[in-house]
Amino acid sequence: MYPLLGGIFMGWSLGANHAANVFGAAVSSRMVKFWTAAIIASAFVILGSVISGRPGIETLKGLTTFSIEEAVISSVAAAITVTIMTVFALPVSTSQAVVGSIIGIGILNGQFNYAGMGKVAACWFGTPVLAAVVSIILYKILAHYYNRLKLNIFESDAIMRMGMIIAGAYGAYALGANNVANVTAVFVGAGLISVFNAALIGGVSIALGILTYSRPVMETVGKNLVKLDPFSALIVVLSLGLSVHFFTILGVPVSTSQAVIGGVLGIGLIKGVDTINRKTLYHILTGWFMTPVVACLFVVLTHFIIHLQYVPNR
Repeated sequence: MYPLLGGIFMGWSLGANHAANVFGAAVSSRMVKFWTAAIIASAFVILGSVISGRPGIETLKGLTTFSIEEAVISSVAAAITVTIMTVFALPVSTSQAVVGSIIGIGILNGQFNYAGMGKVAACWFGTPVLAAVVSIILYKILAHYYNRLKLNIFESDAIMRMGMIIAGAYGAYALGANNVANVTAVFVGAGLISVFNAALIGGVSIALGILTYSRPVMETVGKNLVKLDPFSALIVVLSLGLSVHFFTILGVPVSTSQAVIGGVLGIGLIKGVDTINRKTLYHILTGWFMTPVVACLFVVLTHFIIHLQYVPNR
């Protein structure tokens, strides 16, 4: 059980941070109470992990072979990378941190699935693009019908509130289904647990992060979405859920943060507003490219330190 603690910690931090991507706008705008959002998100994260988490777990565990020691090193290195990137205020993807650490293990073992890595990398770049396209399509279709309803302010508020709950639940399901592989796939690759147990343990650890420490993140980070009107924020969450779910079917863990950025950019293209400045874009790109590299280096460094041997002078 002890080797799993690194993965459980990763799941906890993932839930605490990424829950804001699916319910942050609703909670920080007071449209949905925190505990309502947290309970719904936790339940659907576990459902998504158990029902649809297998493809991503199979993909990550197949990138290289693992011993139990290497699985622990990989998990801890990914967690340290996420922490460091957060300290430097760089946008971070747990998916990229985990894959970067797996690449490090592959380098050490001399065994790596390059075809599988190519598939993962392509989906990383495709995530914001797909989310932007989906948000544009959804906005145009749903706005057409929503504007024809001619609702008063109270009716509109009620529909937006219900819409954000439904969209958040779906986004949480997609989050669990896609990102549970980041939490426990390496332990499946090491033969420590089965795929089902990995999905269950990973889903529960993500849910614990949501229930215990996602409130401050939802109430602060979520405000980045509230700059949009409620209808646009709803579209962004729906585009996140659909795009992340699509990559889940492909069996590739991706970043919900990148999906949110893509969704917001899609809304910006429709409205003709500057949703992201060059400095912000620079930080995003820096985080995306540095995260897997730093995680890979941490794995190699940690493995080297652990296997240092002292040879006394004779």
